[in-house]
Amino acid sequence: MLVVGLLSTLPWALALAQAVPAMASPEAAADMRVVFPDRVQQGALVLGKVPPGSRIEFGDRVLRSTGYGTVVFGVGRDATGPLRVAVTRPDGSRTDASILVDPRDWPMERVNGVPPKTVDPPPAIAERIRREQARVSAARTRDDDRADFAQRFIRPVEGRISGRFGSGRIYNGKPGAGHSGMDIAAPDGTPVKAPAAGVVTFADPGLYLTGGTVVIDHGHGVSSNFLHLSRIDVAEGDRVEQGQAFAAVGATGRATGPHLHWGMNWFDVRVDPLLVLERP
Repeated sequence: MLVVGLLSTLPWALALAQAVPAMASPEAAADMRVVFPDRVQQGALVLGKVPPGSRIEFGDRVLRSTGYGTVVFGVGRDATGPLRVAVTRPDGSRTDASILVDPRDWPMERVNGVPPKTVDPPPAIAERIRREQARVSAARTRDDDRADFAQRFIRPVEGRISGRFGSGRIYNGKPGAGHSGMDIAAPDGTPVKAPAAGVVTFADPGLYLTGGTVVIDHGHGVSSNFLHLSRIDVAEGDRVEQGQAFAAVGATGRATGPHLHWGMNWFDVRVDPLLVLERP
């Protein structure tokens, strides 16, 4: 009987070889493995391994897998476990993986000095913000069969982390939503480099809240967004390679000074870029 193993490690880790029938070849054993971490943190981007050609169900979504059986999905800021992943192999056998979710302590950050009209906008501006955010959300629905997400991600800019994913935000004394990404302090005009390869699915220099905004799709629903840019050097449909400069740091939109906001999503689920960078 195939023994399915789960590895206790960071979200991106893959488990070692599993016990298999004595007559199975190593190649056959590897092809039959179903491997996911046994626990993850809130905000994690999770990689798993399944037999190529399997059907993978997570929540109400059927997941893609790469040609070599890699699967990816995101765990939200407020997710609770256990998470269930159902895998039906090409031979019809089924394995259900159960993944625990470790909660995180989300600190509160006070952000003062932002333009008041970005904190409590009048109705006409609020409607503009809604329309603009709907355009960005639409870009995140893309589900290309590209495995750019499997690269080891790099920082888009170097600098001090001035804001962390998930932190509660109070803008000018008014509570806002939890922070959706990682802020990196850097001088105005600093080149922004692609943390992994992908396709530009959104590029607009003038959004009301986020200013210059770019979304790069890394395949299988994984995307990066870059906000407050002072300059954008790519257009929708362009492909960028890892390390390629495509924009510049700025302070456009709701910002108190030059910095890069780097957010990551799995479809509509926001994940923590810092966890992606820290994968082993």
